[in-house]
Amino acid sequence: MLWTNRLHLLLGDVSTEDDVPPAAADVAGGAHLLGFSDEILLHILSHVPSIDLVLNVRHTCRKLAALCLDKSLVHTVLLQKDYQASEDKVKQLVKEIGQEIQQLNMAGCYWLSGSTIEHVARCRGLVKVNLSGCHLTSLRLSKVLSALQHLRSLAIDVSPGFDASQLSSECKATLSRVRELKQTLFTPSYGVVPCCASLQKLLLYFEILDRTREGAVLSGQLMVGQSNVPHYQNLRVFYARLAPGYINQEVVRLYLAVLSDRTPENLHAFLISVPGSFAESGATKNLLDSMARNVALDALQLPKSWLNGSSLLQHMKFNNPFYFSFSRCTLSGGHLIQRVINGGKDLRSLASLNLSGCVHCLSPDSLLRKAEDAIDSSILETLVAACCNLRHLNLSAAHHHSAEGPGGHLCQLLARLRHLRSLSLPVCSVADAAAWADRVPVQPVMRAVPRGFGKKVRIGVQTCPSPFLGQAAPQPSSVFWSLLKNLPFLEHLELIGSNFSSAMPRNEPAIRNSLPPCSRAQNVGDSEVAAIGQLAFLRHLTLAQLPGILTGSGLVSIGLQCQQLQSLSLANLGMMGKVVYMPALSDMLKHCRRLKDLRLEQPYFSANAQFFQALSQCSSLQRLCLVSRSGSLQPEAVLAFMARCPHVVVCHMFTGESLATCKNLQQSLLRSFQAERPALNVVIFPLLHEGLTDVIRDVPMVHLDEITLFKSRVAEEPPNLWW
Repeated sequence: MLWTNRLHLLLGDVSTEDDVPPAAADVAGGAHLLGFSDEILLHILSHVPSIDLVLNVRHTCRKLAALCLDKSLVHTVLLQKDYQASEDKVKQLVKEIGQEIQQLNMAGCYWLSGSTIEHVARCRGLVKVNLSGCHLTSLRLSKVLSALQHLRSLAIDVSPGFDASQLSSECKATLSRVRELKQTLFTPSYGVVPCCASLQKLLLYFEILDRTREGAVLSGQLMVGQSNVPHYQNLRVFYARLAPGYINQEVVRLYLAVLSDRTPENLHAFLISVPGSFAESGATKNLLDSMARNVALDALQLPKSWLNGSSLLQHMKFNNPFYFSFSRCTLSGGHLIQRVINGGKDLRSLASLNLSGCVHCLSPDSLLRKAEDAIDSSILETLVAACCNLRHLNLSAAHHHSAEGPGGHLCQLLARLRHLRSLSLPVCSVADAAAWADRVPVQPVMRAVPRGFGKKVRIGVQTCPSPFLGQAAPQPSSVFWSLLKNLPFLEHLELIGSNFSSAMPRNEPAIRNSLPPCSRAQNVGDSEVAAIGQLAFLRHLTLAQLPGILTGSGLVSIGLQCQQLQSLSLANLGMMGKVVYMPALSDMLKHCRRLKDLRLEQPYFSANAQFFQALSQCSSLQRLCLVSRSGSLQPEAVLAFMARCPHVVVCHMFTGESLATCKNLQQSLLRSFQAERPALNVVIFPLLHEGLTDVIRDVPMVHLDEITLFKSRVAEEPPNLWW
């Protein structure tokens, strides 16, 4: 409806009986939108959500009625994150253009009932459909797929109760022609993989919990028979991402066992993302040996335990690789250069590189390196020269300190990667080496700051000049300022403290204590944050564990200048005992008109009326997540905020409030806004409560993965992995 209102304003008073566009002179004077060519109008209309386009804009006038049904607009329908897509609107959309739709993305439409999802069966021309996060039983899936004879690409969830024996012969015939399958598993199962005899791309997301709600331990043993052995002979891409838990590892081993018997000849990408340790078995060792002998890969990611101390990379063959992830591996700089880059071999094809948690990747072969030791700039220089077309680079979760000297700072070398669009760095890596060398250690001054309900805690605060008055100005002489000046088209930036860990990890109780930040991070403060304001195309920003923040004034620069900002994640800024940046954050939010997602993690944060008043000015806001150990909130302010922001559909707050306060607020929000916001998802819960894990498991995966849980997202997956 928002898009419809905007178009009405542009069109002026247009009668549906008027077929004739206004004169060119009127258009030149800015009087009428319809004076533009059809090509330009189609481009404008391509940015309108499909439901608004078909159900609203199409009825504006006859010309738009014809344009809105153009094949370029109706062949692909994206309902993902269209939170205004109600049951009735989706049914009406399918009724009006269902026969024209060839690609349909309904990922994360958790609020739609199974009976509404069934209407997808009417889109008989579908070639590609994404139903991840949608409510589908085995019988409903069978009914939908039985009607989609042209389907070649499918994404679904496999939930408890899934039974492949309920799939009809027509459904299995459709699945036999599917070439691309994305399957999210919430229960130990092969899902529909055994029915897909033509698979070329297989993406598996393992989200199985070790225990049921009743506490029963789940088993990963599947009913393995001749009829349910997966078909991998035509496979080109194999990707598996595992959530924490032993059962996910147990189940993925069963999928890999078939691969180890015979490696597909055309395999080009092999990626397994596993948190923590994942022991190598005899079957996986055979698989890797076979891959080293028989295939040349374009993309590779392996569990760290499979690579650590292994000569595997030396024997792997690569053919114009576009993605590498060695996250959390003990890969030294020498091995990186010799085994991956082949001593500086041209890797211009490489678009994405993930070295997060590789603490030795920019250092010589010695594994005795200490955190304060400097990187070897020649290793980074070789990497930059060989991978000159990198678009996505992740160097987070490590201490990459630069030595003093001309031209050898990490920021100066990365500035040569002019094609970068996303970048993740540890906070300490952007500190000026000279400033650190000249820094005179001072004894912290002990000051008492308010905490919680009037309590006081003594914390160390650096002696420093008076807080910045007004906005912090970026320092043009700083290496970080120069880096961002040379990367003007950067869209995604993360600055994450080397020792940062979120208070709310996956499938575990909340973390009560955290490691102190790197000492070099103290030199990264408000002026460095202000330098981010140079990035006019910035869409996603993460700042975590920056103890050098004194007033947060740099945030105002970002709000004023980064007008494309859509996603903002802030965590542990400034000293931990007090929220020092609240006034600056309030000023920043006033300018964030396009902000859709805000995640804020800060101990002792007071979510009061002042905060929510400022946040209310983010007119595009859709999702809010607040994580605050010992933090507080004002229920009346939350209710007023939700009333002022009609597009907000996710409200997650994990604070130090009592369980009764949280439950009452959650019920009030649902009672007040659920009817008018079908996708509304509200979770208000004490952060340190023992029942947090059970509450988290009910959060829709699209929100849990994208905003509720903190993680580095740069180069997390290969570009264009799906859709």
